[in-house]
Amino acid sequence: MPENTPRRPLPWFARPAARNWTCAPAPAEARRYHAALPGYAPTPLTGLPALAAELGVGQIFVKDESSRLGLPAFKVLGASWAIHRTLAERARGGSPAGPVTFVTATDGNHGRAVARTARLRGQRAHVFVSEGVHSGAAAAIAAEEARVTRVAGSYDDAVRRAADAATAPDAVLLQDTAWPGYEQIPGWIAEGYGTLFAEIDAQLTAMGAELPDLVAVPVGVGSLAQAAVTHYRSRPTGHAPALLSVEPDTAACALACLTERRLHSVATGTTTMAGLNCGTPSSTAWPYLRDGLDAAVAVTDADSAEAARDLAALGISAGPCGAASLAGVRAALTGDGAAGRRTALDLGPAATVVLLSTEGAAANPHGLADRP
Repeated sequence: MPENTPRRPLPWFARPAARNWTCAPAPAEARRYHAALPGYAPTPLTGLPALAAELGVGQIFVKDESSRLGLPAFKVLGASWAIHRTLAERARGGSPAGPVTFVTATDGNHGRAVARTARLRGQRAHVFVSEGVHSGAAAAIAAEEARVTRVAGSYDDAVRRAADAATAPDAVLLQDTAWPGYEQIPGWIAEGYGTLFAEIDAQLTAMGAELPDLVAVPVGVGSLAQAAVTHYRSRPTGHAPALLSVEPDTAACALACLTERRLHSVATGTTTMAGLNCGTPSSTAWPYLRDGLDAAVAVTDADSAEAARDLAALGISAGPCGAASLAGVRAALTGDGAAGRRTALDLGPAATVVLLSTEGAAANPHGLADRP
């Protein structure tokens, strides 16, 4: 950028009063269910002192979701728990015992998690993928023996197509975004994500580290952020961390809704952060985002790519969505207005920061060579 070109203001929202908001805790059954799954192990929480020094905080840890139950992203935590709950409820209600087709829309990782879990449970999957999903990600879903349908449109368009298809006999919509009248299964998916945050607590305690002062969460429809808010705002006592949502600047639906204090849709563009390319927050997530998030920021594809390169140099495999957390924290803590943003986040020089790296590089083939 030429020196005399003015920089556009950072897309930013802050509401420090969120740290005083509380909610009920999530049920603990999901974590026990995950712990009993074959191959379960907590994903790594890695300290990166070089990043902490760069950003002027005490410690930075990255929760590395590049290998979760055999998949390169965190999404299987929500999909597996929701499928388990769905099948249990159907059996309890006397539904036929034959195979179910789980129908969903995806920007990549959720669809593969649904397809993998359905296959392992002897069920079927039909996954609708929006036009921004890389062909390699779609092929990985098909390799899980799922039916894959391409949609010539956005993620929101794919969700509508999936909802229509799920009206077929023996089909169940397993979507990670909610709307009025469709809320139970997205709620189960958010409960499943809570396992990730319980692991973080246990890992920090085992390392003798302080609990977080700031947690950065990539946001698409907001279900992971809902899980983060539920976890950190349901503690009866103790320090409440600041929670920062990070989105692509071409699909910053949460930031727009927070700024206007109302749930609505935004038009989306293209982004290498395919899993975050969503135009409408989940209706069940929205109250948690509105009341429990301290701040929101939007970053560019170039910001995410730089963060992914830097994480790779430090031994962390991060796809564009996973690297968004670092890109968002960098944007918040550096540049014009950084002092005010640090104050809004109540972040001092000894602060502990946790970055959620929600996918590995293998999850999203949009790399530097094929960025749009």
